[in-house]
Amino acid sequence: MECGPILSKFHSIQLVSKAMPREISGIIFDIKKFAIHDGPGIRTTVFFKGCPMQCWWCHNPESRDKNPQTVIRRVKQPGGDFLDEPTRIGYRATVSDVMREIKKDIVFYDESGGGVTFSGGESLNQPRFLTALLTICRQEGLHTAIDTCGYAEPETLKDIIPYTDLFLFDLKLMDDVEHIHYTGVSNEPVLTNLRLIIEAGKTVHLRFPIIPGITDAESNLQAMLQFIAPLPGIRQIDLLPYHKIGQHKYRQLAMEDKMKTIEPPSKKHIHQIKKWFEQTAITVSIGG
Repeated sequence: MECGPILSKFHSIQLVSKAMPREISGIIFDIKKFAIHDGPGIRTTVFFKGCPMQCWWCHNPESRDKNPQTVIRRVKQPGGDFLDEPTRIGYRATVSDVMREIKKDIVFYDESGGGVTFSGGESLNQPRFLTALLTICRQEGLHTAIDTCGYAEPETLKDIIPYTDLFLFDLKLMDDVEHIHYTGVSNEPVLTNLRLIIEAGKTVHLRFPIIPGITDAESNLQAMLQFIAPLPGIRQIDLLPYHKIGQHKYRQLAMEDKMKTIEPPSKKHIHQIKKWFEQTAITVSIGG
């Protein structure tokens, strides 16, 4: 719901709140407490299930399907043997359920300058659920961040922008053909939405995955520099080196691991890319 400019900020929140009751529900697969890499301070990160992209290097493949899933995990028993146990990934939760967990840690947000981050999967894939959560977080005075791949309808962004303090925005590949090949979707909505967020005056931290042989090509780095250099509002670039931590998940989910022969980038290569991005005079960090 969009409110006209004559409405006060408080009135706007009240209107949205009435339309977004705490009984609205969505599908999540995890709530991570004491997160320190998903925005400033100590945070609670809520992971939404479902993602419109199928990135080859995704380390959370369990987040792709929007529906709850059951997988078989090998669990080590006290005697040393392993037992195959079914494990449910994803569950339906109401806004009240999620807010109850979030509010348990308010003291840590206050002390550290932290807050709440909505991640995934892709939280913009469940816009009504996300908007309701953001609205209540704003009413509670909580700092909010969204970790997003940026692939969504512009109207969805317009609805949530007023209630979001920080965007952690993934930027992967500038060539649209390559973007489609490695993620399954076009990057045109992604670039459009990044501009939309910046035009709204929001703070953005870009997140760039360093994927050997894919995103780290000089042509991609150069195109990205040309794109972001004139954009105000980008305060930080987080470089996210590829790792193999999630490989076992592909086996559990019986999914093809297209990155199984790819090795993580060397520290030297990571620092070379860091220097490349530092040409923008934007703060560049490794990890995030």
